[in-house]
Amino acid sequence: MIRFANNFALYLLTLIPLLIVFFYWVFRWKRQAMQRFGSLLLLKQLTPALSRTRQIWKIVLLLAAMLFLVLALARPQLGTKLEEVKREGVDIMIAIDVSESMNAQDIKPSRIAKARHEVTSLMERLQGDRIGLIAFAGEGFVQCPLTLDYGAAKIFLDVLEPGLIPTPGTNLAEAIQLAMKSFESAERQHKVMVLITDGEDTGGDDVMKMVEAAEREGVVIYTVGIGSPQGVPIPVLDERGMQVGFKKNRDGDVVVTKLDELTLEKIALQTGGKYYRASSGEAELDRIYESIAGMDKKELASLKFSQYEERFQYVLGIALVLLVIELLLAERRRVQTAARRRFAAETAK
Repeated sequence: MIRFANNFALYLLTLIPLLIVFFYWVFRWKRQAMQRFGSLLLLKQLTPALSRTRQIWKIVLLLAAMLFLVLALARPQLGTKLEEVKREGVDIMIAIDVSESMNAQDIKPSRIAKARHEVTSLMERLQGDRIGLIAFAGEGFVQCPLTLDYGAAKIFLDVLEPGLIPTPGTNLAEAIQLAMKSFESAERQHKVMVLITDGEDTGGDDVMKMVEAAEREGVVIYTVGIGSPQGVPIPVLDERGMQVGFKKNRDGDVVVTKLDELTLEKIALQTGGKYYRASSGEAELDRIYESIAGMDKKELASLKFSQYEERFQYVLGIALVLLVIELLLAERRRVQTAARRRFAAETAK
């Protein structure tokens, strides 16, 4: 299936019918001017070399060339090609909390929006590292497996929202366990997990046991706290994303969510990582990147991925051929007069 990388350029195709109307008006105006000058039949006899058919063909070639030039500008893409990308780096699994508490607005515009922005900014800093995404609440799942295609990872990142996982709560142990399973290598290095959450764990005592298991497997966990320790109510949003109130418990009291920094500090220190609170200046991302950049690298290869092949060069080639033909095609045809015919006959004798 053909697709266009620059769909906006296709709007230039509207110029072609306008040019058709323009050339039609020009031909009609020239014909009317000749009629005012004298008899059309007499003028044709006086200018036998002038070919109206050739003039029309030149315009057709010009319009066709313009059509293909516009299509080339739109960059048609067809088919796919398979590539295997190899770089040197480490494997990084990024786990993002998508529980209801991430709708809290103690960080503007919301905790989840800040979390997505943090991940995007971290991706922009990384060079050659393979990344994956985990979404978790009361349970978790791998949103994007380890890949070197940051563009694909950002597409998966953009759809992360509270409510994506129906099971309520924040199960940090589940997120860490998923990250451990996502690392392909059995060696005890080149493994990093970035845990972005408000830290309010509802998974019980399993979280530190899972952290110890991650430490044994050589996984270094960096934790990023989203929110404030003071606590704020959790907004309730409708289908359009508009706030309609605050979440309440069974007794009718407004539920308050607080950033649990103590738990996140324990997780990071246990595995040799560090805890950072998310800030507007995002200095924490620079520190995380510097730590990752200082690790030993290994050769990484992503899964084969498909990419559309550019086909604009063929369309551009057709346009150039049409333009050359248009330039070589003269408006006047070669006509032999009676004198020239007599001279040619006498020369032949």
